[in-house]
Amino acid sequence: MLRVNVCLSVVAMLLAAAVPAQSQGFPVKPVRLVSPLAPGGGNDTLSRFIAKYLTEEWRQQVIVENRPGSGGLVGGEYVSRAAPDGYTMVTAGSGLIVVSLSYPGRIDLLKDFTHVGVVGEYSSLLAVHPSLPARTVKDVIRLAKSQPGKINFGSAGNGSAGHLMMEMFRLMADIDIVHVPYKGAGPALIELMAGQITMVFNNPLGSMAHIKSGRIYPVAVSGPRRAKALPDVPTIAESGLPGFNATLFLGVLAPAGVPRDVLGVLNAALVKVVQRREVQDALEKQGMEAVGGTPEDFRERIRTDLEKFDKVLRAAKARGN
Repeated sequence: MLRVNVCLSVVAMLLAAAVPAQSQGFPVKPVRLVSPLAPGGGNDTLSRFIAKYLTEEWRQQVIVENRPGSGGLVGGEYVSRAAPDGYTMVTAGSGLIVVSLSYPGRIDLLKDFTHVGVVGEYSSLLAVHPSLPARTVKDVIRLAKSQPGKINFGSAGNGSAGHLMMEMFRLMADIDIVHVPYKGAGPALIELMAGQITMVFNNPLGSMAHIKSGRIYPVAVSGPRRAKALPDVPTIAESGLPGFNATLFLGVLAPAGVPRDVLGVLNAALVKVVQRREVQDALEKQGMEAVGGTPEDFRERIRTDLEKFDKVLRAAKARGN
């Protein structure tokens, strides 16, 4: 019996040693981190921060490769087809959720990817033109109900995250408001300040200067907590529409099928990077809060967002640009 137990122990030790064999020394060559949006934007900037500190963590170069197009779809497709060895990843934002739903069949965010981890998340700001006689969510809803089809809102385009957030707001509040799509969040914000449209959902940080100048008015933020940049601005849920909760994320994906031990190395390094003060400061400059977390956390976040936004897309009959 003793000999059997000893033999079993030896076998167990050998099996345990064999499991992480693939991850030993990983990475042994440069890693590619694809930024699926245009160079110089927020995704590109944060990708370079992440790459810099992953390089330090691994003592192996992490190269940022820009592959923009179709709202992130081009870069996402490229990574989904790469070898599942951990050497190719993509920094994916909530916009990829939207385009994957808007263009079904191109990529499946649950089946085509390994979910490495969430980097950060942020709320959107519901802002109105100062001339609108509404300063709270209840005011906005009351005004819209009294003037069905007369109040409009802008977004970065059909199927954009800002569009879907406003459609969620419209559906939950049961109001009739008109969508005016633009070719980007910047033009929509300019038109809001000019009084050509009434409302938008926008990044709180990108709105700060215009709030201070009085050119737009901050009504509420979309997430479950008040934004650090605007602590006096309530959430939509607490100020008139209970249950409303919509935040956007930035995370890292790899192709489906990355070995579990390699995924453990990727996630552990990403979590360490996100915990660095320099990275958290960079995230805050983009209006984000650091998250981290497990691959399972990220997968569940994507699953729930796909469910939530799919319902909104169908109800709004929205399609990608």
